Amino acid sequence: MVSLDVKQATSTRKGLAWLSGATGPLLGLVALCLFLSVMSDSFLSLRNGLNILDQITVLGIMAVGMTFVILIGGIDLSVGSVLALSMMVMGWTANVAGLPMAVAIPFALLASALSGLVIGLMITRFRVPAFIATLAMMSVARGVANMITDGQQIVGFPDWFMMLAIDRHFGILTATVFIMLIVALAAWIFLQFRAEGRMLYAVGGNPEVARLAGINVPRVTVAVYVLCSMLAGLAGIVLAARLDSVQPSSGLGYELDTIAAVVIGGTSLSGGAGGIGGTLIGVLIIGVLRNGLNLLNVSPFLQQVIIGVVIVIAVAAETLRKRSR
Repeated sequence: MVSLDVKQATSTRKGLAWLSGATGPLLGLVALCLFLSVMSDSFLSLRNGLNILDQITVLGIMAVGMTFVILIGGIDLSVGSVLALSMMVMGWTANVAGLPMAVAIPFALLASALSGLVIGLMITRFRVPAFIATLAMMSVARGVANMITDGQQIVGFPDWFMMLAIDRHFGILTATVFIMLIVALAAWIFLQFRAEGRMLYAVGGNPEVARLAGINVPRVTVAVYVLCSMLAGLAGIVLAARLDSVQPSSGLGYELDTIAAVVIGGTSLSGGAGGIGGTLIGVLIIGVLRNGLNLLNVSPFLQQVIIGVVIVIAVAAETLRKRSR
């Protein structure tokens, strides 16, 4: 009987391993959904569920990149500005320069990747703290995004591009939601089953020990920031498809939501612990919370307060969990 109980417990732990310590946030998400389903008749409808998925695509893609950064003990405050830079590069290339979208989209991703490369080099070569390096890039990228069109928005893209965020395949999911799910799945596989993915946990746990173990810590750091910026650029492309326009003011405050989603999902700000499963739960918590508050006609100003309180509770819970260990 004892042996059976042990086997069942082991099986349960394996089954929840993908959550990377985010069982608490998962229970919180379930409780939140139960509460909102009681408070609002329309919350549990299929249409509302699909709306939530559509609304979290941009945040979900950005949060995957931020997970990688926080896992190595870093931070990236520039993702919102890089998102705007990517959008403006794509919009200018397609609508002003007149190049096809097949060229404009890679140009946008290249611009965002270069932003991440600069951040990574500042951190590894010039020993600039990640907070300062990404804060500087936040200002630079936003300034360049405004300079491209002198602060003006660009409207109108090919119909097929706009349909990426409108046309529901199988009558359920849009292409933009599929993109988010593919990005998340690829990141989860990378962290769980690739040696390079496990290196991120080693670097976040103790960079010096990782270096002594033969891991090229500067190279890993640069690669992670490049990836995070590229995913921010990809999120900008997804957002452009949803809006059918681009403007340099896009992405304001997104860096805070992105970091919040990762932290709420159980990834430690000190690095070395967390994962994509928890991040997706964090993204869903923010998406469901915003959607539910809108359904309940809660003031947008009060929504900011509530989300801030949720972030504090999540960080405090993580601290208490570490102490209990």
